[in-house]
Amino acid sequence: MNVYTTKHDISDAIKVLKGQKKKLGFVATMGALHQGHMALVKTALNQNDVAVVSIFVNPTQFNNQEDLDKYPRTLDRDINLLKTASNNEIIVFAPTVYTIYNGNTTSEHFDFDGLEFEMEGKFREGHFNGVGTIVKRLLEIIQPDKAYFGEKDFQQLQIIKKLVEKHNIPTKIIGCPIHRETSGLAMSSRNERLKEVYKKEAPFIYKTLKTAKIKFGTKSANKVAEWVTKQFAKNKLLELEYFIISDEQTLKPVKRKSNKKSYRAFIAVYADDIRLIDNIALN
Repeated sequence: MNVYTTKHDISDAIKVLKGQKKKLGFVATMGALHQGHMALVKTALNQNDVAVVSIFVNPTQFNNQEDLDKYPRTLDRDINLLKTASNNEIIVFAPTVYTIYNGNTTSEHFDFDGLEFEMEGKFREGHFNGVGTIVKRLLEIIQPDKAYFGEKDFQQLQIIKKLVEKHNIPTKIIGCPIHRETSGLAMSSRNERLKEVYKKEAPFIYKTLKTAKIKFGTKSANKVAEWVTKQFAKNKLLELEYFIISDEQTLKPVKRKSNKKSYRAFIAVYADDIRLIDNIALN
């Protein structure tokens, strides 16, 4: 498996593949790979000739320096896991911060038509400027035909689709279903940091979402939100940061339900000092 760390080397490799008329699928990761990432990689391999996987912990999308410092960095383990999917049809781009930012580790500013101000945007100021900056740079370097992102970060997925549309980037963005542990907990690199007592309790998040989906069939968004808030108020280990039911396209909170729109429930929860997010399609 070829691992590239510089823009020059990965660009040369991409040039050769493009010259061979190879279709490229791209999966952007921050490492600490798990089966959720591998599901994206396998989809990319199924739909393309080669999968390019980036492994880069992007500093500009962290609001909390401690969270950035604690984020797991497991490059050797990640490469070995990728080899279980394919040794010859996957290439890895693992750049340094300097390679990506040339010594100026700041975000570009983006206008995502308001998508960036909903949900996560209200709690993580500037986060989506950091996401937009790294994804735009990676797409420009790798020039993939398709790029694959998980629906666990559904707001991020919608923002990346908007990024590609606004900047005329010739890559098709593919959203892939949330990959869950057997308990129902959405897979995340942060799950590794959960203490055992919180790991056992965290599936309560998805269980609550599934019940909220049922309730949304007969109750208003506000009534469902009130019910969710009460459930978490009774939970001694998990702290609810937000629960919002939004229009899938605009991400704006629902005021009145319409049969012509698709809705999704979004949630952010603290398990001790670990922040977990999840969502579920409602119709």
